[in-house]
Amino acid sequence: MSVMKKGVLALTVTASLIVATATVAKPASSEKHAIYATELRQSIFKLLGSNMGPLGAMAKGKIPLDAKVVEKNATRINQLSLMITDYSRTDTSKFNVKTEALAKVWQQQDHYAKDAGKLTKASAALIAAAKTNDEAAIKKAIGGVGKTCGGCHDDFKKD
Repeated sequence: MSVMKKGVLALTVTASLIVATATVAKPASSEKHAIYATELRQSIFKLLGSNMGPLGAMAKGKIPLDAKVVEKNATRINQLSLMITDYSRTDTSKFNVKTEALAKVWQQQDHYAKDAGKLTKASAALIAAAKTNDEAAIKKAIGGVGKTCGGCHDDFKKD
């Protein structure tokens, strides 16, 4: 088995373990705790967005496709995807915090974790596609990452 396939396999296994180890969310102990937990959670998503933005622009032909940038950003997205459930375990829904997260994040932790796992798998596939330098494969894999992001937004984010 090639090193690349082993790496993708390891990332896929890791995603599966994350889904299997999803835990019940614990309520924030205070408004201060809820605000801090919200800020941390939002930081993950801001970083995801900052890495996804250039990929979307490349997929749409707005900027030139650069396989090295795709690989770097996909690797970052993959790493961040592994943190999503960790930084979403504090249920902030009982406090008046500024967030676009729906309460379903904490009510449906298994579903949420599965969606995070899908992003891990899709970003691993994008890393592999970037290594091929095949523009069509890269654009298709970027679309796969975007689809997982959108699916989670549909289920767990306010419009």
